[in-house]
Amino acid sequence: MFYSPIVPQGGRPLTAMPRSFGIAVQRPQPGWLIVDLGADLFSPRWWCGLLTLFALTASAALLAPGLEPLPGGRPAPLEPVQLEQWQALAIAPLSEGSDTGLEMLETKAVRPLLSVPRRTSLSLFATLGASEGIARLLLRSGAAAGDAAETARLIAGAGRAIAPGTSVAIILGEAGASGRRVQQVSLRAGLDLKLTVQRGGGGLALVRTAIPIDTAPLRIRGRVGGGLYWSLRSAGASPEVAAAYLQALATAVEVGSEVAADDRFDLVLANRRAASGESIAGPLLYAGLERNSGAAVQLLRWPVGGRLGWVDAANAGRPAPSSAGLQWPVQGRITSGFGRRVHPILRFARMHRGIDFGAGWGAPIVAAADGQVVRAGWAGGYGRQVRIAHGDGLLTSYSHMSRIIVDAGGAVRAGQLIGYVGSSGLSTGPHLHYETIRNGVAVDPLSVRFASVRPVDAGEMQAIRTRLKALLGA
Repeated sequence: MFYSPIVPQGGRPLTAMPRSFGIAVQRPQPGWLIVDLGADLFSPRWWCGLLTLFALTASAALLAPGLEPLPGGRPAPLEPVQLEQWQALAIAPLSEGSDTGLEMLETKAVRPLLSVPRRTSLSLFATLGASEGIARLLLRSGAAAGDAAETARLIAGAGRAIAPGTSVAIILGEAGASGRRVQQVSLRAGLDLKLTVQRGGGGLALVRTAIPIDTAPLRIRGRVGGGLYWSLRSAGASPEVAAAYLQALATAVEVGSEVAADDRFDLVLANRRAASGESIAGPLLYAGLERNSGAAVQLLRWPVGGRLGWVDAANAGRPAPSSAGLQWPVQGRITSGFGRRVHPILRFARMHRGIDFGAGWGAPIVAAADGQVVRAGWAGGYGRQVRIAHGDGLLTSYSHMSRIIVDAGGAVRAGQLIGYVGSSGLSTGPHLHYETIRNGVAVDPLSVRFASVRPVDAGEMQAIRTRLKALLGA
């Protein structure tokens, strides 16, 4: 029978649906070696798949190559010539053996020298040693013996001793059989004099050059802040000047309790300054303190009774109070103050009952005031110690000494030598541990006045005022 297709209006003819439409596609069955171990657990097919997995794993382990290190070897060491060339190309610190800047291999631009040219002159600087003279310095610098001796003779004729450590500028000429000829030698024979030995038509001659010196005193001012001593050091005062200022100031005020942070220190010291810039500080001339509460301190160094002492320029003619006429026991700077601190050896906090002076081994120690020695010997952690009673319950103690030269029971005068600085007992280095004890209680040595301020005659008042105005620039 013939069926004509039905054609919808305006469309294509309809076709018959295939018979396979709507029937699920059948997946192919896996082979016997492919087993899903997640299905049909413990069935014969499952056990077969598990055994097959074990067999394949064992075969892979047996047939796999061994895990051995890859074959290799150490590079052959470089020959010395090769190493030198590599170092020339490398950039590394000299401390690690680098040797940069070497010449590379020769090129046609390199022309060998038939002989090494000799230097016609040699300029150098040398420092005069502690046990040598000018002649020996020139000899070790390469000068001829005759020129060295003649130069030393000319410099000695200047009448100035050349201090060890002086820098000497030397110019030497061509080398001869006995050394190089001296062309010029220059050095400073002092702050105000330069000596030059130079060769002229008639041989070596000495030339003196005077250097202008400015002797204007140096003034240092500043705020006390957290500590007077360290504020002085920060303002530019040397340890010796700072110690001298504290020693002078202690004649008028209790440094440990009467000096406030907002007070301002004022000191003037002698100073010599050369036109070339060098300077040498001299002794302290004036010690002042501007106080917010209390009278200002103006202490002037002035000769009284044939000796230099401190006079109260603000209240001249009236003696300032003084405790016992004490003075500084050693020339040195204060390295540790009075109060609680961490002990440098025991490493725990404890009371520091005195002050420490940093001084060299063997520096002289003097009695701070008149008195009687009550102890002179070993005192445990204090090492060699001297204690002096000054009356009215006041004692001074000097510890860590290297040598004691007084005996217990003997009388001493202020400024008398009693021993030498050392490091005996519990000590980290040479220094003086100094204590002041009043009625059995340790007090800050800086609070004890070190010397009495001397009264002056009324006739000297005008001279004192004139000197004070000159120092302060008023």
